[in-house]
Amino acid sequence: MHVALLREPGRLELADIPEPPAPLAGEALVAVRRVGLCGTDFHAFSGRQNFFAYPRVLGHELAVEVLALGPGADDGRLRVGDQCAVLPYLSCGSCRPCRSGRSNCCERINVLGVTVDGGLAERMVVPTSALYPRAGLSLDQLALVETLGIGMHAVQRSRPEASDTALIIGMGPIGLGIAQCLAGRVETVLVTDQAPHRLAFAERWGKVQAIPADENLTAALTERADGLPSVVFDATGSRASMERAFELTGPGGRLVLVGHTTGVLEFENPLFHRREMDLLASRNSRPVEWAAVLDLVSDHSLDALPWITHRPTLDSVCTDLPELVADGRHLVKAVVQIGADA
Repeated sequence: MHVALLREPGRLELADIPEPPAPLAGEALVAVRRVGLCGTDFHAFSGRQNFFAYPRVLGHELAVEVLALGPGADDGRLRVGDQCAVLPYLSCGSCRPCRSGRSNCCERINVLGVTVDGGLAERMVVPTSALYPRAGLSLDQLALVETLGIGMHAVQRSRPEASDTALIIGMGPIGLGIAQCLAGRVETVLVTDQAPHRLAFAERWGKVQAIPADENLTAALTERADGLPSVVFDATGSRASMERAFELTGPGGRLVLVGHTTGVLEFENPLFHRREMDLLASRNSRPVEWAAVLDLVSDHSLDALPWITHRPTLDSVCTDLPELVADGRHLVKAVVQIGADA
């Protein structure tokens, strides 16, 4: 069976591995049909990804088709042939975060494509609890649920209020997902990015106001929003950007760090204290947010399909992904197609 295996930073290869075993109770054998590529995969390729060990089969944004169910899967929720999104966060269910409804930060969590092998493969075995079938959604839509779920969780963490002015820093897919999930929930959504093409794309497909990320950003924000934003999301994963975000958050505001970095962050404590800011991390997403995203995609309130700009295959991804890392000027979202329709 073919997989795309990241053996070490900068070395992604098409490899042959044994077929997965027959599924046990509580498991399903699935054929992988779509795999979204994201910053996690690019950072892993470059050797800059947290929580990562090599070698690793990448891929955590998955749409799959059920091929076989393990014994005892008779609750009627899943059937052979179902097309499903895959929740890639494999939580233990028993630690305190899991028991309190915060399985996204499980103490013993595994993440497909990060801490365990993921979906850049022809077939794999996954827990049935991770499968989310939804009739009427395409494989592309199902593969994009994970990105939208990250955005939805970040929005929930921010406790949005109708009177808020929000700023999203970083207009990659996660930033775009936050913008979609914020729409209609706050008064104003401002976005910024150092890449002009990403800002233009965000303005075209979202109800947002774009501001260039230059040295005049603070003044532009103050003028556009009549003061600094009350809620700021940093979706860059850049240490410099994350540190600057403290300065861009208004008094009494909330700063949500959605991206993460391997480095140490530093900020000016007097400013942080004087503004009495709330600092929040946003990690992964929870089943409740996936359910909400699936409903919103089904009724067309959320639509990430226009993001797809590149369509590698399993055979081409080992060449395509390094090229996207080296030059992503025209990239918004790459979705790998696997199987009969690739």
